[in-house]
Amino acid sequence: MTATAPTYRTGFAVGAVIIAVLALSLGDAIIKATGLDLPLWQMYILRSALVLPALWWLAWRKGPIAFTSLFWVILRSLLLVAMWLSYYSALPLMPLSLAAAAYYTSPIIITVLAALLAGRRPAPRVMLAVVLGFGGVVLVLRPDASGFDLAALLPLLAALLYACAMVLTSLKCRDDNPFALALALNIAFIVAGAGLGLFSGQEGSFIFGPWQSFDLALIGTVAALSAVILVGSVGAAIAYQNGPPATVAAFDYSYLVFSLIWGALFFTELPDALSLAGIAIIVLAGFLSLPRGKSVTA
Repeated sequence: MTATAPTYRTGFAVGAVIIAVLALSLGDAIIKATGLDLPLWQMYILRSALVLPALWWLAWRKGPIAFTSLFWVILRSLLLVAMWLSYYSALPLMPLSLAAAAYYTSPIIITVLAALLAGRRPAPRVMLAVVLGFGGVVLVLRPDASGFDLAALLPLLAALLYACAMVLTSLKCRDDNPFALALALNIAFIVAGAGLGLFSGQEGSFIFGPWQSFDLALIGTVAALSAVILVGSVGAAIAYQNGPPATVAAFDYSYLVFSLIWGALFFTELPDALSLAGIAIIVLAGFLSLPRGKSVTA
């Protein structure tokens, strides 16, 4: 088993995931700020169309654009498109920091999935992390049984989809060109945007709103989102290809810190004491789920 164990560059992977979540959290803040003016389906098409030439060039520089398994690459792309659809749909309905807290149960899910797929039972501290993480989410969302908002489930669904995609990246797409993986993802975004666009024209809809005419502000927004998706999609692929999934997932939690910063700066969204306590518990759960000692490469 030692001979077949993957060789990781954990420090490199951790740096890549922190840069990726910094970019993605900023992109999510931009989308929340502009979502009422730019429908999601149009954003999918414009953002990815703008970044495709750069990704194609970057992928081509590393050699022929090919995949070890096209099936797994397509499945990974579909999972991530569905993840972002779920998460972005939640942003107009709840504060950015709270949506991020619910979404960032994903590192716990990644840790459990990685352990189960490796054929071993999660350690007791990992199970404790799951319980603590769930408790943190309850503190953040504080569901009211008399009027529970189903929108609160959207970031949790996004967390599950993201966890599946990142474990898949580590297990099935580890040897693929990360720029090619990002290229495939952005092609999937364009296809998904075109599909959602078939139902467009609904005034006031964040997802199916009518096509917006171009102006300088819109061009600037799309350019910023394209830069974000370039850094975020490539960085996430590199991180999960080069580091143990559970370890990289724990540093994914830096998104929560960035989301608090953007929420305060852009939207004056200051979470209350209970929400902050819940976020702290979720972060603690993530670090509890970190593997110990030699198991860090598992």
